[in-house]
Amino acid sequence: MENFIYIHLLMSMIFSILFVVSGNEKPILVPLNYTSIMQTRNFFMSIDSSNLPDPPMPSYTFTLYHRDVFEKSNFKDYDSMLRARLARGHTRASYLASVFENGNNVKEGIVRGRATGLTTTHSAEGELVASFLIGSDFSRSYLLVDTGTDLVWWQCGPCSRCYKQIYHPIYNSTASKTFQKIDCTKDNSSCITEDPAFKCIEKMRYCRYDIPYASGIQSVGFMASEVITFTSDHKSQRIMFGCGKNQNGGKVMFSGAYSGIVGLSRRVNPNDPGGYSLPSQLNATLFAFCLPSFDSGESSILSFNKAPWPGARMAKLIPNYRLPQLHFVDLYTIFIDDKEVPVKPSWWQFGKNFNGGVIVDTGTIITHFPQDFYILFRDIFRSEVEDLQMVDNPIEDFDTCYQDIDGSEVYFPVVKLYFGSKSPGSMLFLAQERVVLLIGDQYCLAFKGWDKELTLLGSNQLQAVGLTFDTSENTLTFDLDACD
Repeated sequence: MENFIYIHLLMSMIFSILFVVSGNEKPILVPLNYTSIMQTRNFFMSIDSSNLPDPPMPSYTFTLYHRDVFEKSNFKDYDSMLRARLARGHTRASYLASVFENGNNVKEGIVRGRATGLTTTHSAEGELVASFLIGSDFSRSYLLVDTGTDLVWWQCGPCSRCYKQIYHPIYNSTASKTFQKIDCTKDNSSCITEDPAFKCIEKMRYCRYDIPYASGIQSVGFMASEVITFTSDHKSQRIMFGCGKNQNGGKVMFSGAYSGIVGLSRRVNPNDPGGYSLPSQLNATLFAFCLPSFDSGESSILSFNKAPWPGARMAKLIPNYRLPQLHFVDLYTIFIDDKEVPVKPSWWQFGKNFNGGVIVDTGTIITHFPQDFYILFRDIFRSEVEDLQMVDNPIEDFDTCYQDIDGSEVYFPVVKLYFGSKSPGSMLFLAQERVVLLIGDQYCLAFKGWDKELTLLGSNQLQAVGLTFDTSENTLTFDLDACD
């Protein structure tokens, strides 16, 4: 326990940013140190993932962990796990870009918060895993969190084509006294057949779903209902879910660390209770979560209906009728230290076909900017770095990296994101490990450019930031260091 406290405090010192609340003084930055970071990462790799507790928390709240807490045993060291995480993030970004391009061709409009005609291929690349208690026997299941999809599904035994789960047995519907089949011939609202992924099989009287994923895997089953229970007060809530009977994807499989996916997509109309996403089913216009810092191993929370943090920094959520399930924000301008990056309004705003814009997506790791803006951003960042030599051959596919020199303490320029206006209340302050990523022995700028008009604000920038999505007020609030 003493080692745990020591490492955790060490990690917090590395990662924390101490704000001076009076006067006009600048925030005090804690230096990055290679040796300290490696000690924290080594501790992360030693965590026992089979015995994770549920901390005290209010009702309508779930325990949340970073995905790598469960998958680290698949890797020989932290660095190889980090490279796999970056590859996941690249896949996720490519998926969102393809959905965005396909979505721009949509003409039919919105049905229950869905853009009809959109491709039904989804991404199974998320960074958060939530702990659920399911059924009458409180069967524990870990579900991958995805803010961009709107179905809750998990493996549903007995089944012959389910993948093997690592941490908990497959949920067995026949053993649960609260499991209920849904007759879609009697209840039309239970089967959203406007989406081609769902079909009411009248002969069998159930709503079949077939969700394909970009990697080639898929989940096939039928819609049912079950009770989930909150650990704090044992309150329960009945929800519709996809009873997954076939998750056999051939050579590519879902990770055995989790048993399904919980969709948290944006509710387009707060007054419309329809839809399969968890916020819709809990009738929640507000949900909040915090992405733990990548190497802390700490738990966090996913909470509905009540904001757990004060919400010091705020952005506006901007509806996009072509892609209503995604969370767009009103990014206004960016500073590196005290230098403003020149920006054209078109880089942040929707075009005539609702292209462009800025999406907050925690499944994407590295923040992506349109290439023209990124070059300006990168060049200012480079000009602000002092006493460090940029390497000629950056690691992975980064283009701005600096060699660690004998584990010395280092500082990097800060990045300030302003939403809506250039005011303190709209500024998200990013520093140190939210700006650079240590991979191998190089500190690399954790932003990228790409040939898209779309901007993706990713999880490296949002680690340990409390995010509160309020779709009734169309706001997103940020709270630094909320969960570590």
